[in-house]
Amino acid sequence: MASRKPIVRQTAWISLIPQMMFFGLLLLLYWLTIKSFIAALYLACITYLTISLSVRLSITRKHRKGAFLCKGENYKAAIIEFEKSYEFFTKHKWIDTYRYITLLSSSRISYTEMALLNIAFCSSQIGDGITAKKYYEKTLEQFPDSEVAKTSLTLIRSIENQLID
Repeated sequence: MASRKPIVRQTAWISLIPQMMFFGLLLLLYWLTIKSFIAALYLACITYLTISLSVRLSITRKHRKGAFLCKGENYKAAIIEFEKSYEFFTKHKWIDTYRYITLLSSSRISYTEMALLNIAFCSSQIGDGITAKKYYEKTLEQFPDSEVAKTSLTLIRSIENQLID
């Protein structure tokens, strides 16, 4: 289903290497066990997808709920879920840092950064520009290379300057 919300997906292509190595290991283990390449390939695919979906669906539950609420334009509830996601990934930083392996995720943007950007976006959608600006600034403090935060802050400051003039 297409979203009417601006969605940024950035892929870290290098992350596919450890994921393919994990898949290759599964394939090798199944092939050594059952001696049929086709059956091993099938079982490796099923295992990889099962692990990938299980890990992502359980660990990123709050983040996905926030995204669902955001798409439904329930921004206040989405903010609460993104705050929970931010807290979780801040507390368990290693999961986010090694998300290529722990979540089998190819996202270049960490879940911590995504949570901050989403809180800022949702805040702007409910008309709370001050909180939106605060969260974009917080994003840049923690992730100085965040292009989404830089661009959003440039837009906010541009509007603020026009209002002053």
